Amino acid sequence: MRIADRQRVEGGRERITVVPETLDDLWHLSYVLEPGDLVGGDTTRRVRRDDENLRDTGGEREYMYVTVAVEETEFARFANRLRVSGVIEDCSREDQLGFHHTLNVEQNEELEITKRWKPDQLERLREAEEATDNPDVAIATVEEGAAHVHTVAQYGAEERTSLSGATGKGEYAQSRTQLFAELTEVLRRMDADAIILAGPGFTKQDAYKYVEENAPEVAERVTMVDTSAVGDRGVHEVLKRGAVEDVQAETRIAREAELIDRLMAEIAGGAKAAYGVESVAEAAEYGAVETLLVVDERLREERGGEGEWDVDANDLLETVDRKGGDVVVFSSEFAPGEQLSNLGGIAAILRYRLE
Repeated sequence: MRIADRQRVEGGRERITVVPETLDDLWHLSYVLEPGDLVGGDTTRRVRRDDENLRDTGGEREYMYVTVAVEETEFARFANRLRVSGVIEDCSREDQLGFHHTLNVEQNEELEITKRWKPDQLERLREAEEATDNPDVAIATVEEGAAHVHTVAQYGAEERTSLSGATGKGEYAQSRTQLFAELTEVLRRMDADAIILAGPGFTKQDAYKYVEENAPEVAERVTMVDTSAVGDRGVHEVLKRGAVEDVQAETRIAREAELIDRLMAEIAGGAKAAYGVESVAEAAEYGAVETLLVVDERLREERGGEGEWDVDANDLLETVDRKGGDVVVFSSEFAPGEQLSNLGGIAAILRYRLE
């Protein structure tokens, strides 16, 4: 996610201009946007033109800038877009005001969002922005005498390093070890959550063994994949097989899995945990919440007025934040989020036991 501009507007609201650069960014935005928010972007609308010399065909599409008051959003994963629907509040054509319209937001399209931003929503934007700056996956392709390292920012890859070593006789073994050492150092310096080590034959296994012996902290982030080539062709194979998406899903839920395990251990021990909105709200008022865990779908329902809580979701999150607690929004798409949903969609790891 790229933040292009931020400015305060009337009514205590803030207008943030964002450029979603990945499908993950569009997914994040689907949980940031709420009914009543103002969202503006370039679009097309079918405009009827009556001409006495031409048969009316129902109108032609025109490009225009539209701002809608959000009524609903839909992340259309397989269409690679986010649909934002609502009534047109502002438009480059005044005769379109008051009509319903759907913005089909795709990657790399600028979007203006005006709203009263909540702390967890701003945090979600910040995390998405950092994920763009620091590619979360590196792909190292290795064969005898050569290694290449690419970085992957969700989708798309860029070569960062190309290494080479001797493949002939004589000093071959020494050169091979040197190649593995240089590769290990490159991977050690990279700020990547996960590393895919790929290539043909057994060279990648030998490279992994070297990494494991000399940089075990790097080896913990490595997943091996078989490819028939290295370099750009090898990266293309990795991407085509969906290995990056698999690794990204695993790394994205790693913190959630760790937190849900901590929570369940605390619950089993009858110690520092609360679950269900009433218990969590009480703990929040006491300032006892160390980490609040909440499922994104439940949070969106509560904020949209479709939930069942007797507690205002925004007030609860603001209380936790004001009293120094962390808020972690779980994805409902993965196992930790499903597990949290079974506990009412909200729970907390506490600083101390509440009697």
